[in-house]
Amino acid sequence: MREMYLFKSGPDKFCFVMALALFWVPGVSFAAGKQVINIAYLTQNRVQPPQWLWFDVFAKEAGLAGAELAISDNNTTGKFTGQQFELKKFIVPAEANTVDVFNKDINGKFQFVVVNLPPQQVLQIADAAANKPVLLFDAGTIDDALRNAQCRRNVLHMLPDRAMRADALAQYLTKKRWQKWFLVTGPSPEDALFTEALKRSAKRLNMKLVVEKKWQHTYESRGTAQAEVPVFTQVDDYDVLVVADEQGEFGDYFQYRTWSPRPVIGTQGLIATAWHQTHEQWGAIQIQNRFKDMAGRWMQEADYGAYLAARAIGEAATRTQSGDLAKIKDYLLSDKFALQGYKGNPLSFRSWDGQLRQPVLLAAARSMVAVAPTEGFLHPKTELDTLGHDQPETACHYEEKHEN
Repeated sequence: MREMYLFKSGPDKFCFVMALALFWVPGVSFAAGKQVINIAYLTQNRVQPPQWLWFDVFAKEAGLAGAELAISDNNTTGKFTGQQFELKKFIVPAEANTVDVFNKDINGKFQFVVVNLPPQQVLQIADAAANKPVLLFDAGTIDDALRNAQCRRNVLHMLPDRAMRADALAQYLTKKRWQKWFLVTGPSPEDALFTEALKRSAKRLNMKLVVEKKWQHTYESRGTAQAEVPVFTQVDDYDVLVVADEQGEFGDYFQYRTWSPRPVIGTQGLIATAWHQTHEQWGAIQIQNRFKDMAGRWMQEADYGAYLAARAIGEAATRTQSGDLAKIKDYLLSDKFALQGYKGNPLSFRSWDGQLRQPVLLAAARSMVAVAPTEGFLHPKTELDTLGHDQPETACHYEEKHEN
């Protein structure tokens, strides 16, 4: 009868409702004495591209396993901090509209959302959530524009963008004194974007573009590559062939087939990546094995991006002892935040564009070659900011133009 009385009495009813209002926060609840922090994971099923080779692993839901592993790690710490992290999955069919799903099931209901989607969809979702208490963790894009002119105040980016990758490659080529480039660009819009990033890096580090050509053949020409590639690469002398082929349509044809014996780097050959299955230093072998035991395959970049996103939320919630969006976001963008990324240096967010600063791995198919930033490239704050757009170069100014 006491509960009935609480609702019948005017003053008591007011106090009861006020107490509920004080403790209710979207995405945060309390269970069995623990603070429960709910994280949404939004992605769309990928369709296998026609050029995908039969011996490569195609993970239709790449990214999800990384987020799940991070939640497990968060809850290991949460046992001691009185926090529990829950992951709610929203996997949209390939033909469905992700923005509709976000608006219906996520927007305003979750404070923290890990988004593994193409760039345009990330922007649409960010705009849809502009006036809501929502922070998006972009686990899949590498577009420079999303960190510059098209940046959004409610988005943090987990993977290194194209500028960071191009700078990592250029730093290594500077160290090797391979300064004369033969640049080959593919037909896709993404290839053009990476080419733009490569040219920016070449200019920064005084590289010389000896030749620039576009690949005009299709991926189906791999059967005739032995004849086509030597003719295509019969050009002026160069140190290294730099290829921009993000779709994987032709870049692998060049290795061992060029007219002159030269190394291949870029999107094939020696690549710049956030994560690679050959990486084993700084505790990476442990997370590699734990992921493989859980998922039955090697961790991919999307998995690593989603892992970092969920772990960043967990780290900030642990350090602040809070599930409050404002407190967690402030901590994430502060100098106090440091995330273990298994790459030697602690990772942190750039306050001017929301990009997670981090080392970039340089890897061949079956070996780790180097880790950027390369020794000798200095910076007044952190050498990690020698990769990508530093604060004086950015067109975003995240902390100035997009204040909450």
